[in-house]
Amino acid sequence: MPDASAAVPARPPVATTTPLDPAGPAAAGGNGTLHADAVAVLTGWTPTGPAAADARDRTLDLLADGPVALTRHHLPGHLTASALILDAAGERVLLCLHGKLHRWVQLGGHCEPGDATLAGAALREATEESGIPGLVIDPVPIDVDIHPVRCQGGSLHHDVRFAVFAPPGAVEQVSDESEALGWFPTDRLPEPLAGGTAKLVAPALAVHAGRRH
Repeated sequence: MPDASAAVPARPPVATTTPLDPAGPAAAGGNGTLHADAVAVLTGWTPTGPAAADARDRTLDLLADGPVALTRHHLPGHLTASALILDAAGERVLLCLHGKLHRWVQLGGHCEPGDATLAGAALREATEESGIPGLVIDPVPIDVDIHPVRCQGGSLHHDVRFAVFAPPGAVEQVSDESEALGWFPTDRLPEPLAGGTAKLVAPALAVHAGRRH
């Protein structure tokens, strides 16, 4: 699952890994198919605000290092994917209480070798952490956020965030990665809340409204 946002330091000027050919995912220590998808998605994405635009540009710069930038071994930072889950009516969001941060946050986490797309990675994480089958994801990101994390002794998560929709009557199941799951009205989110989660509600609701027309 994603970590809470905090003040974002500038990307280290010197990478601890050598950029490698995106066509060779095995040699690069990453997933070439997912890397290509991430570059295409972010290049074609219209940011939802100035902060998201800056994060998108910095993430594309990170991805210039090749598929290795998808892995937590890339110390300057790595890509993650998360999802804000809305119920079928678009009235509530499903959040998890992060086991380490003890804050409510959207679901998500690290990309895995079998992920072919960023949206697929976010959907996989949302399904695993919510226990809800039949989730549907909109493939266009609603936000990109960069925040410091403890991976490998200190790194950055470049988190690409999506809107996900639960089927009617969805029942959640707590996973090993969270203390609790809870549905909350979109205008009454819980406290303490992870930084950056609240700003996902408006764009997710806009996507939900578009799906109904």
